[in-house]
Amino acid sequence: MPLEMNREVFITCAVTGSGATQDRSPHVPRSPEQIAASAIDAAKAGAAIVHCHVRDPETGKPRRDIALYREVTERIRDADVDVVLNLTAGMGGDMVFGSVEQPLPLKEQGTDMAGASERVEHIRQCLPEICTLDCGTMNFNEADYVMTNTPGMLRAMGGKMTEMGVKPEIEAFDTGHLWFAKQLVSEGVLADDSLVQLCMGVPWGAPDDLNTFMAMVNNVPDNWTWSAFSLGRNQMAYAAASVLAGGNVRVGLEDNLWLDKGVLATNAQLVERAATIVTNMGARVIGPDEVRKKLNLTKRAPLAV
Repeated sequence: MPLEMNREVFITCAVTGSGATQDRSPHVPRSPEQIAASAIDAAKAGAAIVHCHVRDPETGKPRRDIALYREVTERIRDADVDVVLNLTAGMGGDMVFGSVEQPLPLKEQGTDMAGASERVEHIRQCLPEICTLDCGTMNFNEADYVMTNTPGMLRAMGGKMTEMGVKPEIEAFDTGHLWFAKQLVSEGVLADDSLVQLCMGVPWGAPDDLNTFMAMVNNVPDNWTWSAFSLGRNQMAYAAASVLAGGNVRVGLEDNLWLDKGVLATNAQLVERAATIVTNMGARVIGPDEVRKKLNLTKRAPLAV
């Protein structure tokens, strides 16, 4: 496929994630106040979208507490800077198996399995413009952990997101995830003008070499909008590669803690660097209003308690 560079680029900042990074950098936000403040700083630096998980304010461990999501949402909505809100719906499908000889029962520590309605209840209440839909089951780096998203679960969750008027951002960690996402569109579960995030270099999904990246890009339908990211030191390289291949950009502390070798980053610094790359390539960084028009998004306040 011939490359067609994107000239109108939006930047997503993945603010904190759910990985065990909270003790590796003082800049990884934990509390709703810290997460919202970091998201707002990223928006001021040029991010049109902020992608948010929540964490236990004391330990920094990932949580699915609706009250934490509501607080993050309300703080961002009340800020003096506009930004498109993207909340994760990826949690609630975590399975940690026992030993290789006795995989069952599952280990209680780390296992977190919930039904479709529970997994999207914070989306129903908070009403972000976007929420994520991890479009497949996958082995991660940990020895016995599996991220579990069955076809039935994805049909149910995707349908609920569509009914809520919240746009799913398809998280594709491999080409098979794109294959199934296209199936969901063909079934009417997801809208035809879908949004997808190409997640590169996440063990053990699609590696972040350029041949694999272009295989992912070539599997995205022409009428979809897409972004891409890679982890760690390749984060900024993929900002450039994504723009060159026709996509948009994701950076942030969920995927990378470093600004330079030995220099820990803030979310705002990562966004600023990505924006510099985009503009130096001759493209324009677009803001939240343009993103809402481009993706047909509606900004809403969370439901009243």
